Amino acid sequence: MKQGNIILSVLPQSDGKLKLRPVLLLKQLPGHGDWIVCGISSQLHQYIPNFDLLIETTHADYKKSGLKMPGVIRLGFLAVIPAEAIAGSIGEISSTSVNGLLKTLSDYLLK
Repeated sequence: MKQGNIILSVLPQSDGKLKLRPVLLLKQLPGHGDWIVCGISSQLHQYIPNFDLLIETTHADYKKSGLKMPGVIRLGFLAVIPAEAIAGSIGEISSTSVNGLLKTLSDYLLK
């Protein structure tokens, strides 16, 4: 697996329930190889302009993403998952998109 892959993983929701959903492998952590991931939502109204990444059917990454419908890669929905929990990738987004997300998150955290 590599940065930019989109996988399926079980993540806790805001109501505490677990849900299988697509997630983006954002950055691998040092040590045990765990990954910081971003949840991907089909609820487009959750999109935060200039923060999240909206992947619509016209987006350059849509076809390679493996998403079945448009989605929002939500920087506000971060989690850490163990590397051994990753079975395989359904798609990927470009390194340009990943780097843009990392820069947005870094800039936000450094404010």
